[in-house]
Parts: sequence; C-alpha cells; structure tokens
Amino acid sequence: MKLQSSKLTFALCAGYERLAAWSDLLDQINVFPIADDDTGRNLRISLAPLRLFEGDRSRTADRLLAAATGNSGNIAAGFFSGFLSVEPETDFAEAARTGRKRAWEAVTRPRAGTMLSAFDALAEAAPSNESGALLGALQKAVRSTAETLPAMRRAGVVDSGALGVYLFFEGFLAGAVGSEAHFPPLTETFAGLLRIADGFYADPSPRYCVDTVVMTEGGGPDPKAVFADLGESVVVLPGRAGVKIHLHTDRRREVRRRLESMGRVLRWSDEAIIADLPASRRRPPDGPVHVMTDAAGSVSRSVARDLSITLLDSYLVFDDATAPETLVDPETLYSAMRSGRRVTTAQASVFERRQCYQSVLCRHRRVLYLCVGSVYTGNFQTASDWKRSHDPEDRFTVVDTGAASGRLAVATLATARHAEGKCTPGEVSDFARQAIERSREYLFLDRLKYLAAGGRLSKTSGFFGDLLGKKPIITPTAEGAVKAGIVGGAKEQLAFALDRLGSEFGDPSTGLILIEHTDNRAWLEATVQPAVAARFAGAEIRLVPLSLTAGAHMGPGTWGVAFLPDAAGSATARPGEGR
Repeated sequence: MKLQSSKLTFALCAGYERLAAWSDLLDQINVFPIADDDTGRNLRISLAPLRLFEGDRSRTADRLLAAATGNSGNIAAGFFSGFLSVEPETDFAEAARTGRKRAWEAVTRPRAGTMLSAFDALAEAAPSNESGALLGALQKAVRSTAETLPAMRRAGVVDSGALGVYLFFEGFLAGAVGSEAHFPPLTETFAGLLRIADGFYADPSPRYCVDTVVMTEGGGPDPKAVFADLGESVVVLPGRAGVKIHLHTDRRREVRRRLESMGRVLRWSDEAIIADLPASRRRPPDGPVHVMTDAAGSVSRSVARDLSITLLDSYLVFDDATAPETLVDPETLYSAMRSGRRVTTAQASVFERRQCYQSVLCRHRRVLYLCVGSVYTGNFQTASDWKRSHDPEDRFTVVDTGAASGRLAVATLATARHAEGKCTPGEVSDFARQAIERSREYLFLDRLKYLAAGGRLSKTSGFFGDLLGKKPIITPTAEGAVKAGIVGGAKEQLAFALDRLGSEFGDPSTGLILIEHTDNRAWLEATVQPAVAARFAGAEIRLVPLSLTAGAHMGPGTWGVAFLPDAAGSATARPGEGR
C-alpha cells in the first residue's frame, strides 16, 4: 500500500473520526482489564494528535506520548508512535510490524485477546496490501477476543480496545484511497458481541489509575521491572520528553516514591477507578426514541450517560493541539485562556458527523437529534442532508432548536426524561419542540476581551467595556446572541437573574433551572445557588458546567442561568454532573 503524504494525513484523520463516532459503544462494552467504562474516552484523548497530523513524525510521537491516558490509550499511542516512524505511505507492512513490536514491548504482562491481538492480525495481513484482506484479518481477530480471556467470555462481548483498532483502520483504509465509504453497520459485523450479558459483574480491581511522566538519567533501572510488583496493566513508553508510565495500583504513594528515586516527575495523575457497576446500569433501556444533541449544549458526559443521551462533540484547539470538548477538563481551558494562550473551537468534520449519525441509527429504532441552532453551526444542515440520502424509513428526526449552551441543555434533559415514559416518538418530538419554545437562558460575562479576541466584538469595544467595569448579559436566540442588559458587577448580575426568573419562570414550585459555571463554581455554589433555591424551593436546581464551546468564546468568570418552567419529569432526575 502506497500513499501520498496528503493521503496519509487524510487517512489518519478518517481513522480517528471513525473511532470517535463509536467511542461510547467502546465504553459500554469495556470489561478488561478493568470494567471502568473508559476505553472509548481514553482512545479519543490519546489519539487526538492523529486528527491534525501535519507530517512531522517526531512531533506527533511526542504529542501521542503527552496525550496518552489509560491502559488502551497508552498501548495505542505506543503502536502509532512506531507505525509513523517507518513511513506507512511507502511501506505499510513494515510500519504495522514496527507498531506491533512497540506496543507489545510497552506492556509488562502482554495478553492475547486484547488490542495486541488486533495489532498482530494487522501486521500479519499487511504484506497483502489489500484493504479487504486487512479488514478480514482484523474482523477475525476481534471476534476471537470474545473467547480468549475469561472476562470477555463471561460478558459475551469482544474486547473494546481491539474493536477500537478495527474501527480506526476501517476508517484509515477508506481514507487512504480517498473514499468516504458507507461502512457496513458495526452491529451487523459483530452481531451478538456488542452487549454485556445480564448479570455480569466486574472483577475486583485496584483503586487507582496512575498516568505519569518521569525524566530519568541514562543507565537507570528498567521502569517495567521497577513497577511490575506495584500494580497491574503496567505500560511503559520511552520518549524524548521522558518516560511515560501507566499502571493500576493500590499503592500510589509507593509508586510516587519510586518514581522520585528514578528521576524528576514531570506529570502525575492518580484517578480513582470505579469498576463495580453491573451491566444493567451501564445503559438505560431504549425508549420510544433515542435523544441525541450537540455537546455545545451544557450537558455533561456523566449526565448524558445517565439519561442515555448521545453527544456530538465539537473540538477545542489549543494553539496547534486539539481535543474533543467533552473530554477536556474545564480548568485546562480556563487556565489556558487566563495565561493568554490562543484557544479556538472547531466543528467535527462532515465525515465524523455522518459517522455519528450512522452509529446512533444502527443502535436505536428511532433517533431525535436536537441540533444547536443553525445560526451558530452547520450541524442542522449537515444532518438534514445526510437524512435525505440515508434514512428511507424516516427513523432520524432532526430539529433545529435555535438554541445553544444551557437553553439547549434544559430542553434536551426534559425531553430525554420524557422519552423514558410510555409515549410515542411523535409525542416525544412534540414535547421537545414545546420545551425549546419555552426555555430561556441568560449568560453573564465577566470580561469582553474574549469575545473580542474571537472576532465577535471589536477589540476597541472589548477594551473600553472592561475598562469601565461593565459586565454584559446576553441571551442566545434563534437569530443569534442578543444583548439582554449590562450591569456593574456580580451583585447586579445576581439581581438581574432573580428578576428574570421571577418574571418569566411562573410557578416557583415546579420546573428545571440550570446554573452554569466556568471557573467560578465555588462562588455560584455559595451565593447564587442558595439565592435561587430560596425563591424557587420546589424547582429542580442543578449546578452544571457551561459548555466548553461557549466557555471558549466567553471566557473565565462567565456564568449563566437557563430554565424551563414546569419541566415534565424533573422529579425523576438522576444524580450526576461534571465531566
């Protein structure tokens, strides 16, 4: 297989975006090495540098090392660092072999029946230089994982990491020839192997997932040997910027001490592992219609998971690095903006969006897509165009909500809850349109300079607005963001919010109110939320992150209030918020 450099760039992007469209399924069937629902998430974070590959292989390898997270993400980053080191556009077979070798060597206790088996199959079939043979070998390898390890046999599913490799190369091989193929539904290719068996419970697991980077002096001990007795799933990736180490452990303090004895710790993360959820709680039963929306609404990943909502991500671009917005820690965004780094937003490509539509329609009888308003993005038009060509049975309903951020969120949350009841798809759609019509949102900006920097306001206006200490209030509408007022400070912002809630909300004993934060959660929790709760004691009030798309445009210090009076189903809210 020979590719031009431009085709390699397109192929890597297509592979990443094909994987991204099915990443939530990878999370749902993730049972090995730990059933912690994060394989798709980790692969999207770890392989994001491939989406913007610009031909600099060493720099891309460094970015992969920096981005790699979780067991699957670190192993995949090792594979692609090796894969790109051999110029796959001229010798795909050698690139696959080098990547396979790098991935196997990175793992302290490598196991067949995981993504490593998919890399084996790819390397063995690569000399054929034929897409059909490569995909056939990968399909066989992925199916075999359902029977190789005990956890997968009990769960009745294929390995999620191996399936992620298959998805990536399905997109990659189509992109390599410049084809936007209509891929066979994954639910047919791996029929019966994509849903965890009822009654499956996860094996006991270590308590922490450690991801760290250490800069060592030459001639030191082998890190794999150093950490082999301190945990499980040890992955070690050497790089120019240090040695990346991942493991699952109950002994994180001892891990830290050993790292410090080896050299200088450049990065440290020790996330708690939650791996005790039974399969019955991983995904609620499918109702009359599945709700999908854009992540530009202020719906967090955890709330979306609890209510079985599919989110279509936009991307945040930090200088020349990119990441899906729902997988970025809000503090990462706002600290970057405060420090003066250039942060912009970008929509998912048309290819990725189409793959996402296919993914949800393959898995649900009917889908209701509540798009962010068409004045803000092209998502409504893209989805409508795709529907005309790919939805002959009219199972995909696309609604231009005219909304964004919190207003889109309150309508979506209320609709998803309504869809859990005994109603028809038409009734759910009607409910959604009524909820959109009745929802409202007010956003309180701290400084104008971020809107000015994004070209949404003249720099002169931004400067003098900040200089005079004025704080604008805007409300998103179907025609765009409209100025709703201007006040002098935080006390006046709160008074404005309470006044508008009082005049527009109606019955204070019902409804849904979202208070949206950026980097100011503590103040909102201590001041704004109690004031709102005192006036609207019977309403459901939730403190949620402002969508990072909106946050990237409006900046640190922004907050908002979005509300839907008499939101049906608010009493059945599930807990959970954050990212």
